[in-house]
Amino acid sequence: MEQWEKLPVFQKAREIMDLVGSIIDSVERTDITFEDPIEAEMMQHNLKYLGMNASIIPAKIAGASSEDMLYDIRMENATIIRKAAMELITDARGLEMHGYPDTEYLDILRNEVEEFRVLFAEWVKTFDCWNYIIDRWGLFNPPGVNYDDDDPDDDIPFNFDDFDGFDDL
Repeated sequence: MEQWEKLPVFQKAREIMDLVGSIIDSVERTDITFEDPIEAEMMQHNLKYLGMNASIIPAKIAGASSEDMLYDIRMENATIIRKAAMELITDARGLEMHGYPDTEYLDILRNEVEEFRVLFAEWVKTFDCWNYIIDRWGLFNPPGVNYDDDDPDDDIPFNFDDFDGFDDL
């Protein structure tokens, strides 16, 4: 078992993905009458996005789980995870609006996403914000670091003559 598979946030994400799969199956087995063919198409889009968003979350957790990964990359993955989780709620609302009658399943999904939110926030707090390179876009820099700051690594002098073995290159 990979290290990230043991993370509570990953395990909850997998539970949500399984729950969403069951909800999609349930919606597809439910006979819903649509007044307009566009409504049926919109329902299909809701189901598609519900499945995609549920799949994105565990994949991005796995991708951001390495403690050695740079802060800005971990935060970028965290942002995608947050967006996907929030869209699950929007997708569920869309199913309700289009007539899915078994709303108790959607309430379970909302509760699971809320539990995930807390685990996610705790997980993000473990990110080492000082393992970074400057994010020149300015989104994911540690506190006090700005996109236009000088990179401290640029000040490190490097002289090939200081290292043996480079003469052969």
